[in-house]
Amino acid sequence: MNVQSVLENVRAVSHEFARDRHERQTRRELVAADFDQLKAAGLHLTGVLAEHGGLWESMSQSTRPICELLRVLAQGDSSVALVCTMHPSVLSFWFATPQVPSSDQPAWEAQRAFCSQRAAEGAWWGTITSEPGSGGDIFQTKAIARRDTSENYRITGQKHFGSGSGITSFMITTAVAEGEPEPDLFFFDMRDVPWDGSTGVRLTAPWDGHGMVATQSHGMLFEDFPATRIAWQSNVRGLGEAANPFIYCSFAAVIVGIVETAIETARQQLEKRRASLRAYEQVEWARVEMEGWLIQQAYEGMIRAVEQKRALALRDTLVGKTAIAELAETAMGRVCRVLGGGSYARHSPFGFWFEDVRALGFLRPPWVLAYDQVLQRSWSAP
Repeated sequence: MNVQSVLENVRAVSHEFARDRHERQTRRELVAADFDQLKAAGLHLTGVLAEHGGLWESMSQSTRPICELLRVLAQGDSSVALVCTMHPSVLSFWFATPQVPSSDQPAWEAQRAFCSQRAAEGAWWGTITSEPGSGGDIFQTKAIARRDTSENYRITGQKHFGSGSGITSFMITTAVAEGEPEPDLFFFDMRDVPWDGSTGVRLTAPWDGHGMVATQSHGMLFEDFPATRIAWQSNVRGLGEAANPFIYCSFAAVIVGIVETAIETARQQLEKRRASLRAYEQVEWARVEMEGWLIQQAYEGMIRAVEQKRALALRDTLVGKTAIAELAETAMGRVCRVLGGGSYARHSPFGFWFEDVRALGFLRPPWVLAYDQVLQRSWSAP
C-alpha cells in the first residue's frame, strides 16, 4: 500500500472510531481488535522501511505523511493514536540514521532490517524508558544491563509509562551496561511475556492517568530480563538528536488532531446560540480561534523544519512541540469555559479532550527537561 491508500483507510477507521466516541473515551484499556483493524488499514507500515514495502523513505520525506496519518487517527480515538505514535517514533532511532561508522555498518544494517521486518510482519513497537524520579531524563536511569553472552544482556530496573503495554511486541528502554559510564538503548521482546514476575517482568503500576486513559502506560519492574542492545553502541545522544525532530512532530500531530476536532465540534454547538453569547464568551471564543491558528502554524513550522533539513530542526521542533503543549491546554480550557459546566461532565467529550491534550507536556521531553533544553539551545541559534 502507498501513503495515499493507507491515509484513506485510516481516515475511514478514524470516522468509525468517532461514532463510538463516548464509549471509547470511558475505556480504561486498549482493545486488540482496534490494532488489528489498523494493521489491515496499513498503519503498521509507518514503522517499515520502503525497501521492505513500508512508508518510511527518509525523515525529510516521511515525517509529513506519517504525521498526517497520526493526526487523522487522533480525531477518532486519542489513546489509540498515541500508542500508534510510539511505533514509528521508536523505530526512528534506527531509521533516522542510515549511516554509521563503517566498522559498525554491517551490524547496524542487519538490526535496522530486523526491526523493519518485524514491523512488516505486524509487530507493534513501543517504549518503556522513563523511570520514577528521573524527571524524564534518560541519562538519570538506574537500570543496570548485565552482559549475558557476547551479544545478549539482562536488564534489572524499575520503569514506568510503558505505553501500549499488552499491545506492543517490542519495547525500547535504556540502561547502563555494567562497567560503562553512560546508558545505552536496548529493546525487549515482550511477546507472550506474563506480567507476574515469573519470567522477570512484574506489573507494578497499572496506568490510571487523568488523560490518555486507555493507553495502558503501565509501570513494570524488570529483574534480569533479556534485552538486545542497539547495534551502534554508546551513541544514544547522537541517535536521539537525529530521531527527535520526527518524534516531536509525531507527538504534536496527535494533539493537533484532537484540538482540531474539539474546536470544530464546539463551533457547531456554539453556532446555534452565537447571537446570545455573552461578552466573556465572545472574547474567550475569539482567543480559541487565535490559539487554534497558532497551533496550526507551529505544527506546520515543525514539519517544514524537518522537510527542509534545517540546521536547527531539532531546536525548532522542540520549541514547536512545547508551544503546542501550552497552547492546546489553554485553548481547550477556554473551549470548556465557553461551553459551560456541562462540557466537563462525563457525558461530554470536551473534558476528556482537555485532559488528553495536557499529555503532550508530559511526553518526551517532559516540561522541566523541555524548558532546560529550549534554554540551552537558544544560545546556539544564529
